Amino acid sequence: MIELKKVSKRFGDHIVLDGVDFSVQNGETVALLGPSGVGKSVLLKHINGLNKPDSGEVFVDGRNVGLLKRKELSKLRSTVGYVFQYGALFDSESVFENVKLGITDEVAANDADFCENRVIEVLGLVNLAPDTAEKYPSELSGGMKKRVGIARAIAGQPTYLLYDEPTSGLDPVNADIIDSLVLKLRDELGVTSVVVTHDVRSAFQIANRVALLHEGKIRAEGTPDQLLANTDEAVKKFLGRDLDITLAQLQRYRHGSTL
Repeated sequence: MIELKKVSKRFGDHIVLDGVDFSVQNGETVALLGPSGVGKSVLLKHINGLNKPDSGEVFVDGRNVGLLKRKELSKLRSTVGYVFQYGALFDSESVFENVKLGITDEVAANDADFCENRVIEVLGLVNLAPDTAEKYPSELSGGMKKRVGIARAIAGQPTYLLYDEPTSGLDPVNADIIDSLVLKLRDELGVTSVVVTHDVRSAFQIANRVALLHEGKIRAEGTPDQLLANTDEAVKKFLGRDLDITLAQLQRYRHGSTL
């Protein structure tokens, strides 16, 4: 379980998070919505200790992330896969070497046979052919880079997956491919996921629960249906900007029809 309690964070005079309460139950996929620059990625980075709160507490599996020593934090991060917004692949390394970096167990990482098999396995999980391992990031499309980033994140068999804008910059076809992968990994690997996005359609397709970050606080949260029914003006304005659909249309969409 992931839990943020009254978490606040500011950079200079800019308040990014203002007493945020946020939780994710085991096996759940929660989408964190909000416009660009609102602090969604900052919140995500608190979960694996890349950011520390100015006040408040962050717990993962009952461990207070902000109080963990270096070795304890490293152990925690081995259970948390992180998918960066732009893939964050090393251009000078092959796909194989990039994905291998996600194998967090030191013994396994030094076993050449294990690494070769594991890299091919996780590439398959994200629907990439084995020979992709021999390519370099410059030879890949944007959608393929995103999938390689996801393969690296799951290579260490994490309990949690944190996605930072996984469909950002992708055309609708590739965005749908990434959304399908998020669902596939949830179902096949049983991971608990937090997906940061400003893409309402994507969030409604993949998430059990959706939360809207607005002016440093969680303004609303619930199922997609509950958010659509929410009468808060800030919620209606954000959803209305990107998603002009009714509850009935949403139901058709979530059962495979197009909007």
